[in-house]
Amino acid sequence: MNKNKTAALISAVFASSVLLSGCGLFEVQKKIDPPKDVTITKESGKISASKEASASKADVQETVKTELYLIDKDGYVVPQTIPLPKTAPVATQALEYLVADGPVSEMLPNGFRAVLPAGTEVSVNIKDGVASVDFSKEFKNYKAADEMKVLQAVTWTLTQFSTVKNVKISMTGQELTKMPVAGSPISENLSRAGGINLDTSDVMDITNTKPLTVYYIGGEEGSYYYVPVTRRVSNNEKDNVTAVVEELVKGPNQASNLVTDFMPDVKLLEAPKVENGKVTLNFNENVFGSFEEKVISQHLLDSLVLSLTEQKGIEQVAVLVKGKAELLNEKGKKITEPVTRPEKVNTGSF
Repeated sequence: MNKNKTAALISAVFASSVLLSGCGLFEVQKKIDPPKDVTITKESGKISASKEASASKADVQETVKTELYLIDKDGYVVPQTIPLPKTAPVATQALEYLVADGPVSEMLPNGFRAVLPAGTEVSVNIKDGVASVDFSKEFKNYKAADEMKVLQAVTWTLTQFSTVKNVKISMTGQELTKMPVAGSPISENLSRAGGINLDTSDVMDITNTKPLTVYYIGGEEGSYYYVPVTRRVSNNEKDNVTAVVEELVKGPNQASNLVTDFMPDVKLLEAPKVENGKVTLNFNENVFGSFEEKVISQHLLDSLVLSLTEQKGIEQVAVLVKGKAELLNEKGKKITEPVTRPEKVNTGSF
C-alpha cells in the first residue's frame, strides 16, 4: 500500500494525540502551576503540608523537559521529550541520559534504546556557540552499525539548546577527526546541517544535491511519533520551502516503516510567500485527504511545521486552501493563527 494512503487511513485512529490536546506528540510547553489542593495535618503541635502534596510540588518545580535523541526499533534517531531532574549544567546532563544502563534506563519509551555505550562518562564545555564534548574511553564501545547514529544523536541533542550551534568531539582529551570504530570522518564543527537519518536512496549524483530535513510519522498505533529524515534534493531547486512540501508529498522511502499524512495529489497552487519569519502556503483541496472540507489533519500540519521551521528564517506557517484560511483541526477548532514550532517534540506519555 502506498505510504501516503496508509497515513490517511491511520489519521483518524490517532486523532486524539493532537497539538491542541495539551499532551501528545507535538506540544507547546506550558508553565505548570503548583498543586492547589494541600492537605493540612498537625504534627508535634505544628501545622505542615502533607508529604504527598509537598512531593508533588517538588516534582513540578524540579524537572525540565529535555529532548533526548534515542534509537527506535527501526534504527532511526528520534527525539523523545523526557522530564529530567532540573540540574546544571543541562547540556552535560542531556548527554548523560544518552548512556546505556544509565539513569535513562527507567524512562525509555517502548522500543527505544540509548545511543552511547554503557559506562561512558562525559563533560561538556560551551563557549561562543560551540559545545566541546569530551568522552571517556568507553565511548568507543559502540557497534560499527551505530556509528553515524551516535554522531547524529550527540549533535542534535546538544543543538536543541539555544547556546549551542556547533559541536566538537574529543575522547580522553584528544580531539577526534574521525569516529573511533568505523572511522567515519568528523567535520570541524558538527551541526544540524549535517543531517539526521540520511536517506540517499533516490540520489544518483550526491555532489549536485543539497540536504533538506523533513519529518515523517513513525511508531505504531497508540505510540506514534515524528521522525526527522534528511533527504537530498537537486542544487537547481532554489525554493527550499517548495522542495520541503514536495518531499512530504512524495513520502518516505518505501522500504521504511515511516508514513506521511500527505496524499500524493496534494499541490501548491502558487509559490510560497515568506515574510517576517512567516511562510504562507496555498494548497489545493486535496490537502484535506480523507477528511471533510475545511478539516485538515493535525499530523499533516505538525509534519509541515516541523519540517519548514528547520529552514533558516522560518518561524511560523500559515495554511490556505484555494486562497481561503477558514480551516478546522480534527476536533473542529478553528485554526485562526499561523502555527509555530513547539518548544519540544514528541512529548507523549509512554
